[in-house]
Amino acid sequence: MSLRFSAALAEAANVDRLIEEEAGGEEALADRLPLLGVPLSVKESIFLQGMPCSTGLISRAAFVASTDAPAVALLKRAGAIPLGVTNTSELCLWVESNNHLYGITNNPYDTTRTCGGSSGGEGSILGSGGAVIGIGSDIGGSIRLPCFFNGIFGHKGTPGIVSNDGQFPPRSGFNEELLSTGPMCRYAEDLLPMLKIMAGANADKLSLSSEVDLKKLRFFTVVDDDKPLWTSPVDKQLVEVQRKVIQRLEEDLGVKVKEISFPQLKYASEIWFSLMFLPDKDGKPPNSLAELMADGGSPVWPVWELIKRIFGKSDHTLPLIGLARIERKSSPFYLKQKEALQHDMDKVLGTDGVLLYPPHPLLAPKHHHPIFTMYNFIYT
Repeated sequence: MSLRFSAALAEAANVDRLIEEEAGGEEALADRLPLLGVPLSVKESIFLQGMPCSTGLISRAAFVASTDAPAVALLKRAGAIPLGVTNTSELCLWVESNNHLYGITNNPYDTTRTCGGSSGGEGSILGSGGAVIGIGSDIGGSIRLPCFFNGIFGHKGTPGIVSNDGQFPPRSGFNEELLSTGPMCRYAEDLLPMLKIMAGANADKLSLSSEVDLKKLRFFTVVDDDKPLWTSPVDKQLVEVQRKVIQRLEEDLGVKVKEISFPQLKYASEIWFSLMFLPDKDGKPPNSLAELMADGGSPVWPVWELIKRIFGKSDHTLPLIGLARIERKSSPFYLKQKEALQHDMDKVLGTDGVLLYPPHPLLAPKHHHPIFTMYNFIYT
């Protein structure tokens, strides 16, 4: 984590003066600056002016953001005070926040366990009470997993509602349709006001001010028989927790939570990888991991990096080297499965359906253990 404590203290002092001098009282300030004085942390892959943005690449260790990402700027304009930036996995592509620049980030509740990734630094600092609100990004669970592992709250919204500008790596190919920048916070009640602010003019597209009658919603749960291939079965403790959630919903709201099945879920891993390698709407393919790892230089050779890794000479982490090694073309078969899955989900859920589904089959794993269960992230 890189901090800006001195600047944050000066900004906090300005907030105190602003409150003292406000003639209209605190309510007037709250309307104009709803996040006035609230401590904010930012994922290191997202630009915060004056702070590093390496995304765990040693070659980017000296890079300092000269501007704020749009989402950061909107939160600052609402009065939030940034404390600094937090650790990520290398290139934001692993379920642990570990790299050769900053090292590994711990889970605040058990330091032998992972905080998740790639927004794991955010999960850790918010879970430990080091900040109140934060910003993450999510293309394959990078907000949802850290929130789950660290006992906090987050939201991966509809892609494009919150700007993805001002990040590294930059979006490319079909990634723009998968990546979401979103809020992470210690208290669930902060999600909605954060999202309204971060969405800017796009907030009107979501009807965020409309009240929802929970009793009029339809609730569904997926049986574990539909679990994706190559993944762990859901831990019994999580099954029991979900059972209690279902029981509480049925008792408090008078609804019936219906069990449903989506057979295509068993292809979830292959569907996600196929989408990741699709070109954008103009036909331009995504940047390869070998190119991104080189950060503007000649693309790295994953096999050579693996050999260097064996002798402790590679600048890159084993998971990223492995992912670069297995990059492949999109599969028409799995893209058809995606269309079928999307059609079935739209038909079942409609505009008033809620699907209860675990974000991960296991409790927060021990450090480095996810390498043995790498496909478990696909629950997100």
